[in-house]
Amino acid sequence: MQARYALGPSLAAVVVGSLTAIQSRANGSLSDLLNNGLQAATISFSVGLILASVLVVISSSRRGGVGRFFHAVRCGDLKPWMIIGGFFGAFFVFSQSVSVPVTGVALFAVALVSGQSASALIVDKFGLGPHGRQSVTGLRVVSALVGVSAVIVAVSGRLGSADVPIVPVTISFLAGVGVSVQQAINGRVTAATSEPLVAAWWNFVVGALTLAVLLSVYVALGQGQVAALPSGPLWVYLGGVVGVVFIATASWVVGKVGVLRLSLLAIAGQLLGSLILDIAVAHTIDLPLICGVLLAFAAVVINASARKTPKSVLTSSSQADTANR
Repeated sequence: MQARYALGPSLAAVVVGSLTAIQSRANGSLSDLLNNGLQAATISFSVGLILASVLVVISSSRRGGVGRFFHAVRCGDLKPWMIIGGFFGAFFVFSQSVSVPVTGVALFAVALVSGQSASALIVDKFGLGPHGRQSVTGLRVVSALVGVSAVIVAVSGRLGSADVPIVPVTISFLAGVGVSVQQAINGRVTAATSEPLVAAWWNFVVGALTLAVLLSVYVALGQGQVAALPSGPLWVYLGGVVGVVFIATASWVVGKVGVLRLSLLAIAGQLLGSLILDIAVAHTIDLPLICGVLLAFAAVVINASARKTPKSVLTSSSQADTANR
């Protein structure tokens, strides 16, 4: 029962998922102040890198985790594809900066979650994450579809009727695919180091470097200039802080529940966080958003009812079949 429902990790995923609503507003506001989405993303990742580095340096166990990380890379326990999670994080924020101005937040969210849910099924199928292989069963497919439907319902009042811009939507979908892969391989790093914050730290190292290079190319090509950092409000710099909390928590949770359920829990948390912000800040109650929250948690329940077949049972069944032949 404990392995099946993993209540503690599930609650943690919902809580940090709700924080992403704050992250989106902080990064969006920073982008508006700078008038440069790519620079805002670079700053957000840099803040996250600084925070994660401090948290690693002040802890002897986390410093040991960094040592275990590099040892695992050197001896081949962590393959090259397992240490590039930050690249997918950088691609996500880059896609956000180039797609949202064209598609709007609502359509971006739908495309992102569609890619995330579809790829999570495949990532679990091939066992890219530390939770192991999980078959693509009917209930798991239904839970993914309900999760996507939850986002569509939640943003239904904000979707425009204009023609769908294919390129930005495709980029957003691919960003969602990358998010699932990122969660899986960050979980691998956590399994190898026994320190979720080390996985978050390395994620920000790779992501911040990737975005810094993109920003440098952007400026070198004469597409824009780097603006001075705004002096306030200070909450616009919270995006990187939330990112550290989210990635570290997700890196721990994914090994307990798998990529698909982590995605569904995070989606439910994000919609719940958006609802709370609407009530607390805007003093509005959005009925479609409430329905979306309920659907998102229904998706989690459906996914939890899809039992993972134990390997021992599969082995026993295979041996029995062999004996019968």
